[in-house]
Amino acid sequence: MTITQLKYVMAVAEHQNFTKAAKKTFVTQPTLSMQIQKLEEELDIQIFDRSKKPIELTSVGKKIVSQARNIVNEAERMQDVVDQEKGFVGGEFKLGIIPTIMPTLLPMFLKAFTNKYPKIQLKIEELTTDEIIKKINDGHLDAAIAATPLSHDKIKERVLYYEPFVGYIPESHRLFSKNKIDSKDLDLDDILLLEDGHCFRDGVINLCKASKQNGGEAFQLESGSFETLIKLSNEGLGMTLLPYLHTLDISEEQSKFLHYFNEPSPAREVSIIYSKSELKMQIINALYNVISGVIRGAIAFQDVKIVSPTK
Repeated sequence: MTITQLKYVMAVAEHQNFTKAAKKTFVTQPTLSMQIQKLEEELDIQIFDRSKKPIELTSVGKKIVSQARNIVNEAERMQDVVDQEKGFVGGEFKLGIIPTIMPTLLPMFLKAFTNKYPKIQLKIEELTTDEIIKKINDGHLDAAIAATPLSHDKIKERVLYYEPFVGYIPESHRLFSKNKIDSKDLDLDDILLLEDGHCFRDGVINLCKASKQNGGEAFQLESGSFETLIKLSNEGLGMTLLPYLHTLDISEEQSKFLHYFNEPSPAREVSIIYSKSELKMQIINALYNVISGVIRGAIAFQDVKIVSPTK
């Protein structure tokens, strides 16, 4: 039994196809198939049911894959031990970021991080929270930046910052004349929302429910971007809520529509999350330190009330 064989098994289990798994592991399909067959013969079991389309794991195969993931993680941890002993901070690092954080946070820290740690090859993906959790658990992401708390038993969360919600309210809206707003002022029926699947949307809905201003979730105007929500709001179709960092790019003309909340301001918790196996912690710590440093001056709000991103 070899680590390479276990990696091949994990690849086939993920892709449910020998050809796709071979491409992902950069070997020929016959080589991959032969190595998996050798492992099956050594263990005297069938890991995959090849009669099914797509290929499925057998009952014992599921247990093998779970154990293989632990073994591969521990093998990679040995390299981590060596890297930390040598003080080396480098290598490939796969980072996921949710869509409502990526456009504003990434430009703030990426240049500073790559300048400080030129030996790290960052591979960044924009992913939903559900996709991030799956990829971390499957070993396809080293860490991610997401709204928390997630309370997932296999994932650790380390808070980076708290980002307040800010109202974007057009002149025609009933709340425009208010200097500052409260969560109890909100009515879900006249708030423009992101599309389903965005945790920021869930946070807004939870905020409205908590204030008991939820006349129903029937509002039909939804979008995949804050820019579209702002344009719809400018047309008098309702107000919207924005994360604070997004408001830093608002034009001077549009800034008159920004309305801050009375303290404690509703806010989302943003964390760097990673597997409890704690691989590549030297890089995770480097990311944490750089992001914390650049964000410290950008968000001056202290008195905040955390709004859960989950429904």
